[in-house]
Amino acid sequence: MQHDTHHGQHADHMHHAGHADHADRSDHPDSSSHSDHAGHAAHHPGGASWSMAARATLHCLTGCAIGEILGMVIGTALGWDNMATMVLAIVLAFFFGYSLTLRSILKAGVGFRTALRVAFAADTLSIAVMELIDNGVIALWPGAMDATLADTLFWGALAISLAVAFVVTTPVNKWMIGRGKGHAVVHQYHH
Repeated sequence: MQHDTHHGQHADHMHHAGHADHADRSDHPDSSSHSDHAGHAAHHPGGASWSMAARATLHCLTGCAIGEILGMVIGTALGWDNMATMVLAIVLAFFFGYSLTLRSILKAGVGFRTALRVAFAADTLSIAVMELIDNGVIALWPGAMDATLADTLFWGALAISLAVAFVVTTPVNKWMIGRGKGHAVVHQYHH
């Protein structure tokens, strides 16, 4: 078992060594971003801190919360059934989650298509986990699905479900960032 772990670490090192060699190629369109981050901690397994993961999760949670609340408010105000309201809330959570990331990448001067690919790569798993947990808590909470906007239960269940989603999603983001994925991809455009 230790041999397999050591072999995996060696394979990661070989991959990153190839990354460094690859960074010296001036004909590669992303060569500057590779060379600027050749020693970046986010490229090494376990290199992500809990605070970095929490910030990435909070960023994701902000977009998800905007979408969730807006979707639930719209669906409830229009008298939609629970399933239609939940679908709208999930779609809007992904939309706003991606939009916040897209906005920050575009501010760094990256083209729209590249920024869109980065946003999808950075946020898809994080938003999906967050939405699964968030909507799961609301669906399982007795009476929460039938609560109206005027009910304390509506807002309380929503707040607690988002908090639980944050706690569960933070380790996922830590794992992804530690492997150079998720918000580690976004980070390279902020320099």
